[in-house]
Amino acid sequence: MTRVEKTKKTTIYDLAELTGVSASAVSAILNGNWKKRRISAGLAEKVTRIAEEQGYAINRQASLLRSKKSNVIGMIVPKYDNRYFGSIAEKFEEMARARGLLPIITCTRRQPELELDAARAMLSWQVDWVIATGATHPDKIAELCHQAGVPTLNLDLPGTLAPSIISDNYGGAKMLTERILASSFKRFGSLAPLTFVGGRRSDNNTAERLRGFLDAHQAHGLTVPEPQLLVTGYSSSRVEEQLRATFPSPSTTLKGLFVNSTISLEGVVRWLAQNGQTGLNQPPMGCFDWDPFVSLLGHDIDMVRQDVSAMLEKVFEILDSGDTSVRRIEIPPELIGSQSVTG
Repeated sequence: MTRVEKTKKTTIYDLAELTGVSASAVSAILNGNWKKRRISAGLAEKVTRIAEEQGYAINRQASLLRSKKSNVIGMIVPKYDNRYFGSIAEKFEEMARARGLLPIITCTRRQPELELDAARAMLSWQVDWVIATGATHPDKIAELCHQAGVPTLNLDLPGTLAPSIISDNYGGAKMLTERILASSFKRFGSLAPLTFVGGRRSDNNTAERLRGFLDAHQAHGLTVPEPQLLVTGYSSSRVEEQLRATFPSPSTTLKGLFVNSTISLEGVVRWLAQNGQTGLNQPPMGCFDWDPFVSLLGHDIDMVRQDVSAMLEKVFEILDSGDTSVRRIEIPPELIGSQSVTG
């Protein structure tokens, strides 16, 4: 191992001499910007290894003062215990680190005051960007960040003051509704309105999914009665209570259920189990969200999987370019067909 005498702190110039590259190249490598300089991965690995051997530590505060960039990027998410938001957080962290950025992610449990508190904390860390994922009031976050000179981007739920990357909720819901109606017709021999479960009418995503749901019915000459639109939140316990109140008789024949998220699906599944509507007795169902364990829940459960990778690719295209002129990008979701159970 090559070493320098430890009479003083190792500097970038020492590392440049030891590695045979320029001081600016050493700085770019240690700050994670070597790809932009078209420095090879092999050389970046060599410089990093020698820097570690020499006990070199980057002075982050000094670097920030020189570059006015912290290379820290923040993300606000509403839930951790949800496969969709969990996959967003995991993929975001992976893509950020690949760019030499330090990701900070925090959960705000869909509480507006926690969202703003999280944004303030991230600003105190001098983050370069704030990504508001599924935020209740994304424009309030954008206003707060813009006052501090920090750009924001909305993911999953749109705002009006920053770029928004969302799923095509209308198209996905219409596609899913058509599939559930087809399953219902196959089972019962006639078409009848489905029941929509979960979500909040004030959310863009729910409003668009509800619009797609209703338009799919209208295309078949069907009108959905208002009592079959159970849209009073995502809470699984609330969904369970609503279903129990709306369909008090265990013998009620449901022609089909459109469930607005896997969070709400938990309450639906509990209610079905309590009423003995499992296995071949389970009504045709679809869920606007995806979980691989759905195949264990019974037959006729179709799902819409949102394309997390494509959404985050668009997020980082904007972050890499710095172009915030785009206002909304919609990514088509994918229909995952049901797993049939034979009796």
